[in-house]
Amino acid sequence: MAKRDFYDVLGVSRSASEAEIKRAYRTLAMKYHPDRNPGDASAEAKFKEINEAYEVLKDPQKKAAYDQFGHQAFEAGMGRGGAGAAGFDFTSFADVFDDLFGDFMGGAGRRRSAATRGADLRYNLTITLEEAFSGKRAQIRVPTTVACEACSGSGSEGGSEPAVCPGCRGAGRIRAQQGFFTVERTCPTCQGTGRVIKNPCKVCAGSGVQQREKTLAVNIPAGVEDGTRIRLSGEGEAGIRGGQPGDLYIFVSVAPHRLFRREGANIFCRVPIPMTTAALGGQVEVPTIEGRRVRIAVPAGTQTGKQIRLRGKGMTELHGHNRGDMFVEIVVETPVNLTKRQQELLREFEKAGGDSQEHQPESEGFFAKVKELWDDLRD
Repeated sequence: MAKRDFYDVLGVSRSASEAEIKRAYRTLAMKYHPDRNPGDASAEAKFKEINEAYEVLKDPQKKAAYDQFGHQAFEAGMGRGGAGAAGFDFTSFADVFDDLFGDFMGGAGRRRSAATRGADLRYNLTITLEEAFSGKRAQIRVPTTVACEACSGSGSEGGSEPAVCPGCRGAGRIRAQQGFFTVERTCPTCQGTGRVIKNPCKVCAGSGVQQREKTLAVNIPAGVEDGTRIRLSGEGEAGIRGGQPGDLYIFVSVAPHRLFRREGANIFCRVPIPMTTAALGGQVEVPTIEGRRVRIAVPAGTQTGKQIRLRGKGMTELHGHNRGDMFVEIVVETPVNLTKRQQELLREFEKAGGDSQEHQPESEGFFAKVKELWDDLRD
């Protein structure tokens, strides 16, 4: 019987990418695997056909030969050496099996290293807005694990090397014959490492690590923003049995400020001024983030909400030398607890027409809009 086109077998087009071919193969191989279809001869034949197609199409050179010559490229010795019946290379089937089930079994024939990378750690650091502006060098204390000094991190008493696992003889995996296939599984004795500790260290109980608290110096750059993450490579937990240490991630949080509100590199400050200063104009003194004072001019007739921009008085830009701007937001205060004489003066001001709409631009605009609304409703 003539062979089916390999692209039809996998259900992909001739222009399919390597990833698409692999994805189609995985789906079909899992569906027709003999372990999932015990006693089903047709499923086993289908599985062989799928693997034969994938063996060719996954290899760029073999795929190119197949695209040019078809099945003849792998007949009568034209193809690769070691090919079995129908051009299927059973000598490389272990690679196919590992490609399909490696994620579930840890990789066929591959021993897991006894050394394990240490876990990453997180440290939450809160700083003030002033510290975010200028930067700082912080000292932090981090509870973590370090390599056991008694066994030098090996986990064995006296620092001796672990012995070869008697269950798998150092392979890390145990094979078992199941019908058409030889199935491998992780060695239960050594958990796939191929080594066992016969005499565990009494100090660390064979783990190779101990609990400790480390003191570290951290440079917080000027201009750092809330939520910034700083990575300290190798400052996480110690690796198991000689493995690489993990990393330490510092998450910076900037505490709210009692005067300033930050938006990126700009800062905002609400400054109350007397009603008389707002009406007649004048000067007010405002603080800056670096701890200095700046006098700003308030124009006559200033209203609440007006913003006065101070260029270059904002936050330091991260990894730069520039600064943002500072925006002073004016809040006009209404006087309270007036004396009798002050009340009399305000009444005189009112009688003199001081509260008429021509002197109250906001009121004039508001009541004009109200009038338009009423007119629209009457129409």
